[in-house]
Amino acid sequence: MKIGLQVPDFTWPGNPGSIGPTLRNIAQAADANGFVSLWVMDHFFQIEVVGPVEDPMLEGYTTLAYMAAVTSRIQLGTLVTGVIYRHPGALIKTVTTLDVLSGGRAYLGIGAGWFEREAVGLGLPFPPLKERFEWLEETLQIAETMWSGEIVPYPGKHYKLAEPMNHPPAITRPRPPIMIGGGGEKKTLRLVAQYGDACNLFAFLGPQELSRKLDILKQHCDDIGRDYNEIERTVIAPGDLGTGQIVSADLIQFCRGMADIGIQQVIFTRLPDIHTINPIEQIGREVIPAVADF
Repeated sequence: MKIGLQVPDFTWPGNPGSIGPTLRNIAQAADANGFVSLWVMDHFFQIEVVGPVEDPMLEGYTTLAYMAAVTSRIQLGTLVTGVIYRHPGALIKTVTTLDVLSGGRAYLGIGAGWFEREAVGLGLPFPPLKERFEWLEETLQIAETMWSGEIVPYPGKHYKLAEPMNHPPAITRPRPPIMIGGGGEKKTLRLVAQYGDACNLFAFLGPQELSRKLDILKQHCDDIGRDYNEIERTVIAPGDLGTGQIVSADLIQFCRGMADIGIQQVIFTRLPDIHTINPIEQIGREVIPAVADF
């Protein structure tokens, strides 16, 4: 079992001036304490489950680039980028640049997008869900094209790229891993099976429902002849498990339950008092070594 960290909230004492130094300390602590991955949301407004919409929110890829510069080992990604935010050609170029400058540590986290208020507020396109999924699949196809090394036109329904050149190429081989977020059974998990290197599900669904989702993913893999074990299975869970405090024994027990159903990485989010660095060090000291062999 591997452990990752998501930082979705930047309401730390002394902000906005404190945001940069605090984020640097968090990233370096995660890097030094055995976390395998570090994630930020790709939003421009704060989301309701984390805090008021007016709370501070950083642009995702600028933030990842900053964290890449102050770390040396940890993988970096958005959890996850909505396809409504960036043209696919520019997005793949951005993730490739992150991979090159970080020494091969970038994930492409991606999904169909859902936050309509944010889109309307900033004047971003927000087509119906069916079309957003079409955009998502075309974006995944464009990622394959641009990371293949070949420069061939992409004649999609929604996107047409005459010359999808991507130099310098990504350092990660054969490409930066693609994480597709969400548990939709007919579309999202099918896209994971066809294009993804990792899935991300919500731990609040519980072990029984998560196990069922993974069975559906496996069936999609079987249907297209893909090896299910090529896909990294991850979940995102609050670091306090909803109790308001971090109890290492509870986190270890939780990770054991996740491992038992086939989850390979737990990404903890919303660690209370993360700005103090104490919860990162506690998990690094007491949890990560204990779950490494799960």
